[in-house]
Amino acid sequence: MPVVPITDPEDDRIADYRALTDVELRTRWEPPNGLFIAEGELVVRRALRAGYRLRSLLMDSKRGDQVADRVEPTTPLYAGDQAVLEAITGFHVHRGVLASFHRRPQPSAEEVLAGARRVAVLEGMNSHTNLGAVFRSVAGLGVDGVLLSPTCADPLYRRSVRVSMGEVFAVPYARLEPWPSALEIVRAAGFTLLAMTPAADAVPLQRLTAEQRARPALMLGAEGPGLTKQAFEASDLRVVIPMRRGVDSLNVATAAAVAFWELSREDGL
Repeated sequence: MPVVPITDPEDDRIADYRALTDVELRTRWEPPNGLFIAEGELVVRRALRAGYRLRSLLMDSKRGDQVADRVEPTTPLYAGDQAVLEAITGFHVHRGVLASFHRRPQPSAEEVLAGARRVAVLEGMNSHTNLGAVFRSVAGLGVDGVLLSPTCADPLYRRSVRVSMGEVFAVPYARLEPWPSALEIVRAAGFTLLAMTPAADAVPLQRLTAEQRARPALMLGAEGPGLTKQAFEASDLRVVIPMRRGVDSLNVATAAAVAFWELSREDGL
């Protein structure tokens, strides 16, 4: 299909891309309409490779050939100059390409657990930046899936996708509801629920027994408040990354990466 020039930011054909910086608006628009937005050539290619179905592309007129080799002939291709793109999206589209994709049905928690040896369980993680960073670490550091409390942010929100560098597409994830009673599903599948905390009486990760390390479900809370009392009560063991020089904790995404590495360091590569 030939590239369709867009000169009017209010053109209904590019409604998927409107006001991308408005989190509340995008939250009301994307999941109910079964779509998500990918930004940048690398991320778009990873979404295509993962099998997500493309709805349309919106590109800088000067960079229209970035992903054309991977697009079906019937896919709408729209292009505009930077002024038009910025008026549509609300930001400078310096990566040159945006894509709207169809979402896929999410697997159940049981399906994610069935093929996993290690999982991350996230409670209340509403920072898209931290969520994307955690997914990238999950993909790279030996964790097989992610379970999200109902209050976690959307992994397919544009910022989460971008921060994860598209690795969110490679990681199976599911919502775990009702919370926190559904944590029993994780325990029933043979996992040990390890609740991350900076508390002084928690067990250092490197001192876990072989049994505790065998099938860990690492529980992580939101930046700042951490896990709730209810989540701690539902866990099997509280664990900590030992800190030095009076530092009490790390950013949650950094802590997740350290913990994932520790739990998988004995894997053969």
